[in-house]
Amino acid sequence: MTNAPVASGDRSEGHFDHDFVRQFDRLLRWRRDVRRFTDTPLDEDLLGELIAAAELSPSVGNSQPWRWVDVRSPAPRRAVEESFIRCNAEALAGYGGQRAQHYSTLKLAGLGEAPVHLAVFCDLDSGQGHGLGRRTMPETLTYSVVTAITSFWLAARARDVGVGWISIIDPAEVCTALSVPDTWELVAYLCVGYPEREDVVPELEQSDWQARTDPADRYIVR
Repeated sequence: MTNAPVASGDRSEGHFDHDFVRQFDRLLRWRRDVRRFTDTPLDEDLLGELIAAAELSPSVGNSQPWRWVDVRSPAPRRAVEESFIRCNAEALAGYGGQRAQHYSTLKLAGLGEAPVHLAVFCDLDSGQGHGLGRRTMPETLTYSVVTAITSFWLAARARDVGVGWISIIDPAEVCTALSVPDTWELVAYLCVGYPEREDVVPELEQSDWQARTDPADRYIVR
């Protein structure tokens, strides 16, 4: 993946001291998937600032395949919420016993509370980048969009803004509701706003759905 070009000038700006590294690590720990939002509106300039930060993300072949759709109209918002309700019911039906009962108590979306709904797509037909790096791994186009979403998420958290990623929806229904081109693939539907509360512990861990496991279990040396 390629990085955005470094602006000319004092290259010492590209070096970060120990205090910054500690602050960045703290930011990573406090980045949470937010489902509970206050009714405080998000300033439009701030949203633009977050997207501008996300636009600095790397992308395969410098393709910048992400497409941001700010969902403001009631009709598409309602369609997305209806898709979530149906898909969530189907997901619940896939569990049994105590796990199903536990699932039914989880709050898995802030669609009704979040002031901003942001749908993020990958333009699979974008010619930017001229296909560089995609012939053997075409999925890197979508991966590039995920890096932009991660950048958006961290930029938001650094400004005390919460983000929730909604995956319990039907992508086809969302694409239809938003009338996007056929070549656009839904990667994320984000709820954005000020969190009702903040906690360093993930909500699913607090609710005893799934604890974090030992990182050593995921690190392999060959």
